[in-house]
Amino acid sequence: MAVYMPSPREWVRNQVALYEGSGGTEGLTLRDTGLPVVIVTNRGNKTGAIRKTPLMRVVDGANYVLVGSKGGAPENPEWVYNLRADQDVEIRDKAEVFKMRVREIVDEAELDRLWEIAIEAYPPYADYKLKTARTIHVFLAEPI
Repeated sequence: MAVYMPSPREWVRNQVALYEGSGGTEGLTLRDTGLPVVIVTNRGNKTGAIRKTPLMRVVDGANYVLVGSKGGAPENPEWVYNLRADQDVEIRDKAEVFKMRVREIVDEAELDRLWEIAIEAYPPYADYKLKTARTIHVFLAEPI
């Protein structure tokens, strides 16, 4: 059985602990932005451990759009590699937990459509895209 390995980043550990410890009633927004987040649970591709990451709550119907922006940093967030290795995730949206499967979006038309939804939910994504030379990877989490 896989063991939960908390993030090395203190704010991520604290956010996940508050969100999950409250049953999805507290810690629902990203730090000081006031914008909603979900908790994505996946398996680490190197360690096999359970990893949990707060990501912006970007929805497309019953699906969730997961944006690998890392604030426009030059490298991908680690969870991008985790999702490529194991597409099964859980998403906690407030008190509800959904088993989902992700797929990386490669079709340009679908990517453009989802990118617009993401920017509407979290406008800084537009700046992050301008800030980095790398491709910002987008995944769609769909109910199993």
